[in-house]
Amino acid sequence: MANAGGGAAGEGEWLKVAQLRTLVQAQDPRAKEVDNLTLRRFLRARDHNVDKAGAMLLKFVRWRAEAAPGGSVPEEQVRGELEQDKVYMGGVDRTGRPIIVGFLAKHYSANRDMAEFKSFVVYFFDKICARIPRGQEKFLCIVDLKGWGYSNWDIRAYIAAIEIMQNYYPERLGKALMIHVPYIFMKAWKMIYPFIDTNTRDKFVVVEDKSLQETLRREIDENQLPEFLGGKMDVIPLKDYGVQVQHPQAV
Repeated sequence: MANAGGGAAGEGEWLKVAQLRTLVQAQDPRAKEVDNLTLRRFLRARDHNVDKAGAMLLKFVRWRAEAAPGGSVPEEQVRGELEQDKVYMGGVDRTGRPIIVGFLAKHYSANRDMAEFKSFVVYFFDKICARIPRGQEKFLCIVDLKGWGYSNWDIRAYIAAIEIMQNYYPERLGKALMIHVPYIFMKAWKMIYPFIDTNTRDKFVVVEDKSLQETLRREIDENQLPEFLGGKMDVIPLKDYGVQVQHPQAV
C-alpha cells in the first residue's frame, strides 16, 4: 500500500501496525477508535519500535480524552486566541499538502493564558489535519516572523506548541518554512531548538530573505501561494474557517 504523504508501506509495516493495535487495545479500550494510518504514524515516529510506539499512543489516548473531551475543542474555549488572527488557512503545496500560516508577531506573551493557548494549538492542529486529503498525511506550515520582537518572546508557549505537535500529532508536519526571520528571534530559537526531537528538527527551515521567492515557488504553485507573499491565493483567518472536526482519533 502506497501513501504519498508517508511513503510506501510494506507488509512488514502493516504487521507491526497489527501488533501495535493488539498491544494498546489490551491496555486501553479507547484505542479501538484509533485508525490504522494513525497507528502507522506513531510507529514511524518511534522508528517502528512497537513498545515505544505503544507507550506514545497510550499517552495520546489519555491526553486526547482530557484535551478534547467532547471530541473536539469548542470554538468558545479558544475565542480569545482566535480573535488575535495569528493563524490562517492557505491553499496546498505542490504535493497536495494543505498550508497553514502563522504570524508570530501577533502573539503577545503578556496576553497569553497558557491553558487557552494549549487548547488553541489543539484546535488549529485538528483543523489543518482535517484538511489533509486522502493519500496524503502531512501539512506545510509557513511561519511568518515579520515584525517579531521582545513583546512576542514566549518560549514557554512555543515549546508547548511544539511538544503537542511532536507527542500527539506525529508525522503530520511535512515542513515548516520560517520566513522574514529577524536576528533577535534566533536567540529565542536557540532556546527552543533543544526541545525539538530529532525527527522534527530537519522539518524546520529558516528561509533567508534573498531566497524567499525561490523557496516558496519551489514548494508552492503561484495559484496556491498566499497573496501577501506574491501569489494569487487568499488566506483565511482561522476564526472564519468553517471545517468542523468530527473524527479527532485520526490525527
